[in-house]
Amino acid sequence: MRVKENILITDPDCNDTVVHLSLEPLRGKLSTFLPGQYVRIGIPKVNEPAPGFFAIASSPDEPESFEFFVKNAGPLSAYLCGVKPGTILEVEGPMGKGFDLSPFKGNDVYLVGVGTGIAPLRSVWHNIIRHRDDYGKVVIYAGFLTEMHQLLTEELAELARHDIEVSITLEIGHESWDGPIGYVQHALMADAPDGTHAVACLAGMSAMVDACTETLQNLGFNESRILLNH
Repeated sequence: MRVKENILITDPDCNDTVVHLSLEPLRGKLSTFLPGQYVRIGIPKVNEPAPGFFAIASSPDEPESFEFFVKNAGPLSAYLCGVKPGTILEVEGPMGKGFDLSPFKGNDVYLVGVGTGIAPLRSVWHNIIRHRDDYGKVVIYAGFLTEMHQLLTEELAELARHDIEVSITLEIGHESWDGPIGYVQHALMADAPDGTHAVACLAGMSAMVDACTETLQNLGFNESRILLNH
């Protein structure tokens, strides 16, 4: 695949670098996929850095390109954060089970993720927007280290137009921050969503996923209604 765009989406003064990377097919169309699936990206004819896995942040209904959020956290991601449009990359997939919401039409949907873990959830909410009448209440719980580390600020703020609620939790708040402070599982527990007719999609670090799974189970979510994308 070919790099279409590579755009910095974190504040230049932030100590984390995250880019919005778009890849387009060299010919033909993109492979079909489920929201939440991921691909394996590598550098052609290069063994090091080794290929890595990245969740697709765009919707299956957006056929022009695959989109990703890439954080500079290692040799491959450092290369991808600096890659120029037109560069050719090896892409395998999509793979993984993704988030299949087809059995849950009519249910409420809770999307829970932290940092770049919101990438596969973005694929889900873009898909939900196109099929909004298929679902009940939709709420996104997103967590970031600080306000400077927050991603997609404008996009998340616009989701109210689609009757999608957004809760942002900062691990480290400040005097003017009036949202939740701590971890996303704390915000979940405080809001206590009803799991009777609801499904939750979790994405992020394993410790966060484990903590949120326990929280949701304590709130009455059946294990079959807590979805992971891998």
